Amino acid sequence: MPLIKSISGIRGTIGDKEGENLTPAAIVRFTAAFAWLLLQKKNKKRGTKMVIGRDGRSSGEMVRGYVADTLIKMGIDVIDLGLSTTPTVEIAVKMEKALGGIIITASHNPEEWNALKLLNSKGEFISAKRGQKVLELAEKKDFETAAAKKAGTLIKDDSYLQKHIDGILKYPLVNAKAIAEQEYKIVVDAINSTGAIFVPALLKALGVNDVIVLNGEVNGKFAHNPEPLPEHLSQLSNEVVKQKAHLGIAVDPDVDRLCFVCEDGSMFGEEYTLVAVADYILGKRSGNTVSNMSSTKALKEITKEHKGKYFPSAVGEVNVVKKMKEAKAVIGGEGNGGIIVPDFHYGRDALIGIALFLSHLAEQKKSISSLRKMYPDYFISKNKIALEKETDVDSIFEKIRKKYKKQPINTEDGLKIEFDNDWVHLRTSNTEPIIRIYAESDFETKANNMAMQLMRDIKEFS
Repeated sequence: MPLIKSISGIRGTIGDKEGENLTPAAIVRFTAAFAWLLLQKKNKKRGTKMVIGRDGRSSGEMVRGYVADTLIKMGIDVIDLGLSTTPTVEIAVKMEKALGGIIITASHNPEEWNALKLLNSKGEFISAKRGQKVLELAEKKDFETAAAKKAGTLIKDDSYLQKHIDGILKYPLVNAKAIAEQEYKIVVDAINSTGAIFVPALLKALGVNDVIVLNGEVNGKFAHNPEPLPEHLSQLSNEVVKQKAHLGIAVDPDVDRLCFVCEDGSMFGEEYTLVAVADYILGKRSGNTVSNMSSTKALKEITKEHKGKYFPSAVGEVNVVKKMKEAKAVIGGEGNGGIIVPDFHYGRDALIGIALFLSHLAEQKKSISSLRKMYPDYFISKNKIALEKETDVDSIFEKIRKKYKKQPINTEDGLKIEFDNDWVHLRTSNTEPIIRIYAESDFETKANNMAMQLMRDIKEFS
């Protein structure tokens, strides 16, 4: 499996084949290139601190060691949060006034993967321009690697779990009183990662005392595919029904994606996590919304109902955040269950998402399945095709564009083709060697059929 280098960092399977695996040498090289770039822009207010944290996968401690040692040798003080979450590290970077941060996580990828996610001094993913510069420096080794005159220090800090939760409790739209009054019973699928630590702690702080945790041992041996999709959540669904719980919660290994299971075991739908939270926030404050163009059109409809404006962005958190700032959005995110609350912080955060969703549910005083019925039923068929090393994706997309030239087509991020009120979006993944094929319609079979047709087109033109 080739090492994947993107503007947000690098990821790959752990191994010793340079260029194909995430090797110790690659970890050191990319860490050093990123740190060197940050050191060129340091100022007295920020000093020379960087924040690191990791999810629960088994390779995390090994990768952490190489990252921390590299930074320390370069004279950087390392604030090590240990087992943490992506949003918690993002918050810590800003609170610590650090130069930046590195999150050691491969997010939804299987356990044999790991990655370095790179954050700027605002605790946000670095820009495309900065990311490209890191890649170039790392490839050319065009930076100073000599040890600093004075080594940095390693500071272990486990206080940010509580600081993150305290911030959520203080957020004005989180209604902990209403949540506690409902006396919810909740089942959590923590996928053997740090959600097992952070989600129950948050729920307890919100007044939820009856919490059942599945896959709660933080050992990185994921009990199932870690991407929180319906086909991977049968255990959670069955347990919600068995325990007669009010709902189930699933997060991914680094706790930036979020989805819910209804009391009857049905899926609330990861696409509707953002829709429900946006509905709640727009009911409290007026404003605009943003989601990536692979997300459901239901958000656009809800936004219009609340007299706001909806703006689509290219896929990728950094692109969504950029568009949110331009549009002055009050809520945004991605249809994969990523919630971004801008006046909390500009990053996908399942923890603030849980608190806002439960506040909405509690104030509505409905079952979660009844809440779901408040929103339109659209279906997104999500598919992917693995790529061979030499696949010419640009050529394939150009042939597809010509085939459907009579349809409205957006080429900002791959190809998005509109068919009346339906759409299909084709794009290469930033995190895996695949083409993603998403299609949305008001009928599941129609969405599937559209996706299957485009997959046939891809194979035909390959």
